[in-house]
Amino acid sequence: MSDVSVKLSDAAIRRRQLSEFWFYFSRNKGAVVGLAIFLLMVFTAIFADWLAPHNPTLQYRDALLLPPAWLDGGRADFLLGTDPVGRDILSRLIKGSQYSLFIGIVVVSIALLGGVIIGLVAGFFGGWLDALIMRIMDVILAFPSLLLALVLVAVLGPGLTNAMIAIAIVYQPHFARLTRAAVMAEKQREYVSAARVAGAGNLRLMFLTILPNCVAPLIVQATLSFSSAVLDAAALGFLGMGAQPPAPEWGTMLAEAREFISRAWWVATFPGLAILIAVLAINLMGDGLRDALDPKLKRS
Repeated sequence: MSDVSVKLSDAAIRRRQLSEFWFYFSRNKGAVVGLAIFLLMVFTAIFADWLAPHNPTLQYRDALLLPPAWLDGGRADFLLGTDPVGRDILSRLIKGSQYSLFIGIVVVSIALLGGVIIGLVAGFFGGWLDALIMRIMDVILAFPSLLLALVLVAVLGPGLTNAMIAIAIVYQPHFARLTRAAVMAEKQREYVSAARVAGAGNLRLMFLTILPNCVAPLIVQATLSFSSAVLDAAALGFLGMGAQPPAPEWGTMLAEAREFISRAWWVATFPGLAILIAVLAINLMGDGLRDALDPKLKRS
């Protein structure tokens, strides 16, 4: 009976925490809008193959540079028009959401995993190891992120995989420094001393005792890094160092459209708007997460 009571109590605590989280998150109306757009983006990416009205790589030779359907010369079966080789822009945008979501997930996962481990080691052990790791992180942060990613891709070779690896390496110092600061604050607390006295080893203290209490700021940083990863990947694609044609990645679509901006504005406008809306929505959602997860920033 006592075990059942404990489980019910834990469930009530979790429900209260979830309710409190949603209360602070929903007070930020921009964050709610950002969440709705992000969920729509996820839905679009998952069901892209069914939602796209055409094959995104199929070229319609009788429909080169068609304007959107509501303009003179447009056709209803190409709602947002076509690109210079006759591919449907709407279908390519829908398929491109898969690339953006995949890029964000992979980059953030790699950067988060590496940065958390590096930050845990530096913050927990301190001393010369901490100084060495932080100086390396400072060197990486001294370079503009996009420039450093561009150099790394030039060394590794153009391509989406190498672009994601380069961006993840560039973002690791942000997670490492954030984790280190949180670990240094937490390791002085009484519950860590109690766990150490109880016989917990270093790995248990690091990953099971301290790390769970450092999750909130990492979630916020991961959300903001997600949007930055989408933006940087699009920039690398625009420069020809990211996803390669005919992949319908939004940055690559912009690169293919730049010479037609003056006579076919829709070819560049819609991919640019897709990048703008996606990045803005994720940033707004990250702002709401910061309000909801960080007690110091919760609104009174």
